[in-house]
Amino acid sequence: MKACIDIGGTKVAVSLNTGAGLDLVGKRSEPTAKSGTSDALAQQVVRMVDEAARDAGVEPSTVQRAGVSSAGPFVMNAGLVELASPNICGGLAGPARGLPNDWKTAPLEAPLRRRFTQGVRVENDAVSALEAERRWGALQGFDHCAYVTWSTGVGTGLCVDGRVLRGKNGNAGHGGHMFVSDNDDALCGCGNIGDLEALVAGNAVARRFGADAATLLQRARAGDAASVQVVDELCRVMGRALYNMTVILDLQRISLGGSVFTNNKEYLLPRLQAQVKGKLPALTDGCELVAAGLGDRVGDYAALALVV
Repeated sequence: MKACIDIGGTKVAVSLNTGAGLDLVGKRSEPTAKSGTSDALAQQVVRMVDEAARDAGVEPSTVQRAGVSSAGPFVMNAGLVELASPNICGGLAGPARGLPNDWKTAPLEAPLRRRFTQGVRVENDAVSALEAERRWGALQGFDHCAYVTWSTGVGTGLCVDGRVLRGKNGNAGHGGHMFVSDNDDALCGCGNIGDLEALVAGNAVARRFGADAATLLQRARAGDAASVQVVDELCRVMGRALYNMTVILDLQRISLGGSVFTNNKEYLLPRLQAQVKGKLPALTDGCELVAAGLGDRVGDYAALALVV
């Protein structure tokens, strides 16, 4: 029995896999812990896994392996992952960001290894989603590909020549913190002003435009001219990031997921495709943007991909 743990800036979801294919049982979801001591998130995860086991009729002590798909970035402390996530750790950007803590990092791997004694694998959530999409989703059979999540934050998982890129601390693919615009009106949780995540992420939309992403996109789909203009600008900025990834890595396919995109994929996908198609065809021809094959289950299967 394995624990599948998905940690995001908005919520934590856990479930259990019995080893029977893609079956997940005992699923639980809660808002991400962001107050108290810096190990509050790790404590939340352990409690939720134990509760999920009891829900599934399983003795919690029998669950001793865990795959953790988590928002990053990561920092390493004695070789173990701690989170330095802009949407979780309030000490990165300071009080102006509005998070109810002063954490610079949140310990994760060390406390989880004390609970899951047969092994813990922690990966950036976009990297683990990339692995899930390559196993079971829209990236099967592609050696030069990427997964991009457009959700509370913006993240990417990258694969070139059949090899998933990780980097020195497992942070390769943090495209949400690249600068792709001259706009400097938005503070990112990492402390940057005007990076991609600060401009287009789900929580940034609400701060910048006074309406959450779901409401803004609903208005745009209904034809509200002001909302259409805002969404087109969001797609122009996000499209620049997708173009940059395509030409730097010479990709074949980019799979897109995350709540902002998935809930509005029919509206957003052609607008994003238009930002890439036709620009420097020698590098962009042969690369397609597609919706994640696993849809809104990509987060569930991302953690599972780490332990199968």
